Amino acid sequence: MIDDFDLLPRSAPFDPFSVVLFKALQALACLFFIVLLVVAPKAKDGKIDSKAEFLVSMDWPDNHPDDVDIFVQDPLGNIVWYRRRDAGFMVLERDDRGGVNDFVLVNGKKVPTSTRQELVSIRGIVAGEYTVNVYHFAALTGRPVPVTVMVQKLNPVVTIVAKETIDLDQGGSERTAVRFTIDGSGAVTETSRIARSILQTFYSARRNGG
Repeated sequence: MIDDFDLLPRSAPFDPFSVVLFKALQALACLFFIVLLVVAPKAKDGKIDSKAEFLVSMDWPDNHPDDVDIFVQDPLGNIVWYRRRDAGFMVLERDDRGGVNDFVLVNGKKVPTSTRQELVSIRGIVAGEYTVNVYHFAALTGRPVPVTVMVQKLNPVVTIVAKETIDLDQGGSERTAVRFTIDGSGAVTETSRIARSILQTFYSARRNGG
């Protein structure tokens, strides 16, 4: 027999208790590994979460061809709009041109989307008054367009500061959706809809050589 040539080590005496203990340890290790997989957070490659204090959104009906723009001015006079998407702590996250650029890329192909929305995030606190205006850039249907503007305070919990719907009925018209004032801690102290033109700020600066 092969054992007669001492080519294989001889087996130790069989111990049932050791076998049961070893199997139990194997089961515990397996359970521990499963728990780690469940509890461990999933990695999100390429995703960066940026902190924002306020979010300003402007929506109009799905699939609408008209181009509507949002303008937001902070207490320091910074203005964010489609030609300046980053000003102060404000960022124009999405510029929607109606039916012109509403698509997403799927496998390298442009797929149309129905959503009509522009978004502005405010990522820091500057005390004072903010003005949110809407501008009817291109009126293609010749009919009034209902535009809804909502301002949300995101921290410490999400709360709606203001929500207004305005009917835009003429191309080139500018309307004030909301004006809101915050203090140094970011608390909203006042809101209003008193009309104030942001476009006039550009015209005044141009006349003054700015």
